[in-house]
Amino acid sequence: MMKRILLIEDEISVVTFIKKGLTEEGYEVSVSLTGEVGFQMASSFQYDLIILDIMLPDKNGLEVCKAIRQKNVKTPILFLTALGTTENVVIGLNSGADDYLVKPFKFIELHARINALIRRNEQSGSDDSQAPQHIYQIDDLVINDDSKIVTRNNETITLTATEYRLLLALIRNRGKVLSRLDLLESAWDINFDLGTNLVDVYINYLRKKIDAQSPNKLIHTVVGMGYVLKVKS
Repeated sequence: MMKRILLIEDEISVVTFIKKGLTEEGYEVSVSLTGEVGFQMASSFQYDLIILDIMLPDKNGLEVCKAIRQKNVKTPILFLTALGTTENVVIGLNSGADDYLVKPFKFIELHARINALIRRNEQSGSDDSQAPQHIYQIDDLVINDDSKIVTRNNETITLTATEYRLLLALIRNRGKVLSRLDLLESAWDINFDLGTNLVDVYINYLRKKIDAQSPNKLIHTVVGMGYVLKVKS
């Protein structure tokens, strides 16, 4: 079945470029040039993915994203914006988005992100109620992969879906150095190097939630090689 994508973007050149590329890849693309109309479309129709700009002429993308989530719409949301600082990424993810891509971008990367988000969403919707409970622990960090609850020092930590997958990949391989490509494959289902700092941005964001309040840091950088989750000796 053809996948349906909602593109909420006001730059006509960007709309034309994305719609042409995705249509050629077999997607059905609906377009809104304003945030308010985009919100109404996202609330009224079913899509497999929403691509959302932040700087829109009426209601900005952050407001649109929050409003969509308040409607309990679970459709994956990918921010596509020129706002590229780490702070912008953090704010965007906190508003309820699943991923964040900065303009200018390469279509191959956009396409890879879209495929990964849709695939993850389909997998999460499958019935795994009979799956056995898996609990992972290192130091005082505990992940219950059945309930998807993460705690540290008995305090619950709220993670986005992508952050959770990234942390799960690290704890399943605790003590083992994982390259950026390893983490792209585990957390994004992308099996080639995108040439971006995507993994680094998410690692930094994860550190703020996992390590910032604890004297025992668990996420460590191995220069030139990648990242490892371990108790520092």
